[in-house]
Amino acid sequence: MTKPCIICVAITGSVPRKKDNPAVPITIEEQVESTQAAFEAGASICHAHVRMEDETPTSDPERFARLVEGLKKHCPGMIIQLSTGGRSGAGKTRGGMLPLRPDMASLSVGSNNFPTRVYENPPDLVDWLASEMRTYEIKPEIEAFDLSHIFKAAEMNRDGRIPGKLYVQFVMGVKNAMPCDRNVFDYYIETVKRLAPEAEWCAAGIGRHQVEVNEWSIAAGGHTRTGLEDNVRWDKDSLAPSNAALVTRAVDLCEKYERPVATWQQAREILGLRAA
Repeated sequence: MTKPCIICVAITGSVPRKKDNPAVPITIEEQVESTQAAFEAGASICHAHVRMEDETPTSDPERFARLVEGLKKHCPGMIIQLSTGGRSGAGKTRGGMLPLRPDMASLSVGSNNFPTRVYENPPDLVDWLASEMRTYEIKPEIEAFDLSHIFKAAEMNRDGRIPGKLYVQFVMGVKNAMPCDRNVFDYYIETVKRLAPEAEWCAAGIGRHQVEVNEWSIAAGGHTRTGLEDNVRWDKDSLAPSNAALVTRAVDLCEKYERPVATWQQAREILGLRAA
């Protein structure tokens, strides 16, 4: 298989803390340093959140601006994907960083359960976030926590609310959401190909499912996501040493399945993004 595999590194997230793994980057400086190492290891997309000094998540546009500035300086060409996730804010504050015009931003198009709460993505907010992404020429990454989210994304693509070629990420293994199940994974791929034949897809496994889903997606011809946001452990007995180490493990899986790792230039071309 000769199709390059895009590796996304989810560097921080909203949940992991230093007490869970000291390698989780919290400050802007730590995030830039960690991303640079992951970029050099083979990641071409950085999926980014920001935190306050006490490690709580935030959607503060000023912090995002500092992060984007640092990433552009130290990771030239890397695709910057900012999170509009609901753990960092509520309502339209979730899209407060979109005027920064990142290359990409996450977009959850429906609600679902999380471990201790409902992850609310009401239709009016989804439409507003999608509209802001169109305004600022940002490509959405559809975060599909459920089969219905794939159908919704395809509908929004057909009616123009999400223009261009879809990029859909299957998120599997979140407690109370979609389990990590191979039959479901295969059906997700089939559904994307049926509803949006031109779409590109990616997959992320949460916690102990990270390596498993990395391997499934690479072997099946898709793209994949790794990083300390999704999984702080290397194995059941040890912590992951860094984001770069997790990226290197995904690179090794690409070699196993004879998949070239996408350069940032190739990733931009595959996703139809503007030049850096």
